[in-house]
Amino acid sequence: MAPRGRPRPSAPLQVLLFFNGWYSAAFFLLEAFVFVYKALLLPYPASNLALDLLLLFLYLGTEATRIFLGSKGNLCRRKLPLSLGLLLTVPAAAMAAYYLLLQTYALRLEAILSAILLLFYTLELLLGGLTLVSSSGDLY
Repeated sequence: MAPRGRPRPSAPLQVLLFFNGWYSAAFFLLEAFVFVYKALLLPYPASNLALDLLLLFLYLGTEATRIFLGSKGNLCRRKLPLSLGLLLTVPAAAMAAYYLLLQTYALRLEAILSAILLLFYTLELLLGGLTLVSSSGDLY
């Protein structure tokens, strides 16, 4: 229990980060399998496939770092890690938007997965921003 006058971590943000971690892992694995499927069945140019796979691995690194920083910043009540986690949401959301709209072949499954991911990001930005603002003077 937090001492009186000290901010508490945001439980809704922490729950959302936890579920987003699991969802991101599932998203990565499903996207990898979808790329195998598309490479085998569709006339996928090798350079485009390489770019899409590179962005998928970049997404994995960004997402793991983002969730770690956001979670630690929230639980330890620190402004800097929480702010960095929220800032990393922008490139992660850009990669999710790329998989939703700009990749060479976008399947309906990928569109649904990316839309859910963007919903997670929107909610996390709102809750993270509220956490920063509500305890702006209290966080270290």
